[in-house]
Amino acid sequence: MSKISIIGTGCVGSTIAYTLAVTGVASEITMIDVNNDKALGEAMDIRQGTPFCAPCSIYAGDYSDAKGSDIVIVTSGIARSIGQSRLDLAQTNVNITKSIIPQITKYAPDANYIVVSNPVDILTYTFFKRSGLPENRIIGSGTILDTARLRARLSECYQINQKNVHAYVMGEHGDSSFIPWSLANISNVPVENYLGTLSHVEESNFGKFDKEEIENYVKKSGARVIAQKGATFYAVSVSVCHICKCLLGSIDTTMTVSTLMKGEYGIDDVCLSVLNVVGRYGAHGKVLMPLEDNELKLLRKSADSLKDVIKNLDI
Repeated sequence: MSKISIIGTGCVGSTIAYTLAVTGVASEITMIDVNNDKALGEAMDIRQGTPFCAPCSIYAGDYSDAKGSDIVIVTSGIARSIGQSRLDLAQTNVNITKSIIPQITKYAPDANYIVVSNPVDILTYTFFKRSGLPENRIIGSGTILDTARLRARLSECYQINQKNVHAYVMGEHGDSSFIPWSLANISNVPVENYLGTLSHVEESNFGKFDKEEIENYVKKSGARVIAQKGATFYAVSVSVCHICKCLLGSIDTTMTVSTLMKGEYGIDDVCLSVLNVVGRYGAHGKVLMPLEDNELKLLRKSADSLKDVIKNLDI
């Protein structure tokens, strides 16, 4: 049995609830929103489809209904609009997060928390600073979505199963993120060398491997989707459900999520994404990947850009 509470029932929160129900990750889902009618409607709509899924109780409630939650997912806040950066949302969503923290931690002090609202790294840091919870139980979705976008793009380029692609996006979930290409591989072959290892294959059958194009694709995907359909919610929901599944599992999994840095790579007192070990005890360790000098500089630059924003916020 697993209980997951979701704060915020907008596009992202409701799609996460739907995905959790359909995949059978949660057996009980509580949906909490300041607009209780919206939460009631979303819960009812999903619940009426559960006879064709694994057994799941899903309902709208208030903070007290989060009692006993294994995981709490925070999606509340103002969504990014066309032409707006994630950091533009900072103070407004920091204030919303600060108002939520004492209300939810009162009833779910032992849960693992996943922060999804943007700017996710700053809100994850806010949650750490204001909640008093152990740092391992506060996880920002971070660049797990960016990493998924990168792997999806590489799999398209090389026409290979996404599960054979091993590559990461690190740093801020935003403009200062970067791809450590020295770590990117397909079945242990560096991505730029992959085609050369294939026998009896015409390279012309594949798309051109262009690092700059791929980096731009990953960074601009969110803005592009927002411009074309108004919001992003499917890919991030699947990514968050993956985090939930790993938190509820008995075997640890590595993933790029946003957590507090405590001197790793020479970075301290900021939340951003590096490779973390995630399992039943939260994000309880980091895998210090061997970054090249230029990659280390990019990671530290990303940390500095987040700190520059944090300095001007009331956290």
